[in-house]
Amino acid sequence: MKSLSSKIMTAEEAASLIKNGEYIGISGFTLSGYPKAVPEALALRVLELRKKGEDFKVSIFSGASAGDDCDGVLARAGGIDMRMPYQSNSSLREGINKGVIRYMDQHLGSMGPMVRSGALPRPTLALIECIAVTPEGRVYLSSSGGNSVTYLECADRVILEINTIYGEEFIGLHDTFIPSLPPFTRPIPISKVDDRVGSVFIQIPPEKIAAIVYTERHDKVNPFSPPDEISKTIASHILDFIHVEHQKGRLPRGLPYQSGVGNVANAVLTEMALDSRLGKVNIYTEVIQEAVLPLLESGKLGFASGTALTLSEAAQRQVNQNISHWKNHFVLRQQEISNSPELIRRLGVISMNTALEIDLFGNVNSSHVCGSSIMNGIGGAADYARNCYLGFFMTPSLAKNGCVSTIVPLVSHCDHTDHDTMIFVTEQGVADLRGLDPISRAKLIISNCAHPDFRAELTDFLNFSIKQTRKGHLPVCLDRAFEMHLRFLQTGKMLK
Repeated sequence: MKSLSSKIMTAEEAASLIKNGEYIGISGFTLSGYPKAVPEALALRVLELRKKGEDFKVSIFSGASAGDDCDGVLARAGGIDMRMPYQSNSSLREGINKGVIRYMDQHLGSMGPMVRSGALPRPTLALIECIAVTPEGRVYLSSSGGNSVTYLECADRVILEINTIYGEEFIGLHDTFIPSLPPFTRPIPISKVDDRVGSVFIQIPPEKIAAIVYTERHDKVNPFSPPDEISKTIASHILDFIHVEHQKGRLPRGLPYQSGVGNVANAVLTEMALDSRLGKVNIYTEVIQEAVLPLLESGKLGFASGTALTLSEAAQRQVNQNISHWKNHFVLRQQEISNSPELIRRLGVISMNTALEIDLFGNVNSSHVCGSSIMNGIGGAADYARNCYLGFFMTPSLAKNGCVSTIVPLVSHCDHTDHDTMIFVTEQGVADLRGLDPISRAKLIISNCAHPDFRAELTDFLNFSIKQTRKGHLPVCLDRAFEMHLRFLQTGKMLK
């Protein structure tokens, strides 16, 4: 790296190159592969400037959420003007819900094209974690793909964090292909989960590199928790349903799986490793989670394609020790590819995502609490739900220690409409909504998915609405649609 040696500097020196008002495109996707040292140094700089009475804020584009040593420190320092397309940090969430940080929730698969087309401001700076960079400008990414290629190509200046916890054995994990924009778009030549169509590195002009910072830090990801009984029951319902669909010939064997993040999603993957009815499991998803490792160790993982390896520190160390062998089972893509509608349909993905709340008519809220407060965001769930071969939305039937029903008359915010949902699963059971009219859907959701404590009230709402709307196609009595939500806001409980 002789010709780039003059670019090597401390995180503080690199942070001093960042200008007020910049749009920064960062690497990272769901707590993996995000920059760590420079954001922390920038947050300290913001605080020092504020003491002098100077305002300093930047806007941040990412792949998805970043760790607390990026999103959190900058949010607490008051250094973020606008953030998109997804987040999961409590400090950042607080700033968004207070209205001091602008936030745009965005389908993850469309973020890159919107930046490349100019529909969104192009980042002036790309801040990217990588494994290595060559004097010719070949950048080798770390534990996530995200939108890194887009930001590296679009930004005028680049700051690279080279994370030395990754050895050269990690090189080769990535496939950095992204498609051309219309009218030059061509079919993406991927027909199997393990197909590769791009390069293992990203080529950028070396003169764009403004700084290189060396770090040695793990992604901050919470340790994997063993599934609780409710999550295991939901997982069992899903696997039983898939088995019956196989037996009836309605579901081809060997289709790849997509799984969202969270305890329930991890439980499904964990139970797959124990299910003798399944053969080799292939995964085409966004986040390759820690629960994939038991599949790998048991010999049941065929291949896993994603845009991020999101693992606890212990699992990161485990992968580091075995990467020369295990990387033959993984590929990390840009999220335009992991979340491509074209590929999700072609591969016949079986999609499993988590809901915050589900209503009687098949709509799903996965992003906002009581209609207004952002939780995390829509993420990539809709990319899969609308285009998958078979789609599940799953949630425990109760939340907040039993005070909240996740089955409600009408969702307080709609991320996924009834046109894009197929199957709902709670620990109570499964509701297959395919081919059902709204009233039939509602009755099935109440009987199969709602908690017994709430079935009477949900049934009363449905019957009252049918009577009031005179059996309209969608029997929603607006006067009562949000009674349960309003009761929760007033008393802390949805129960009467």
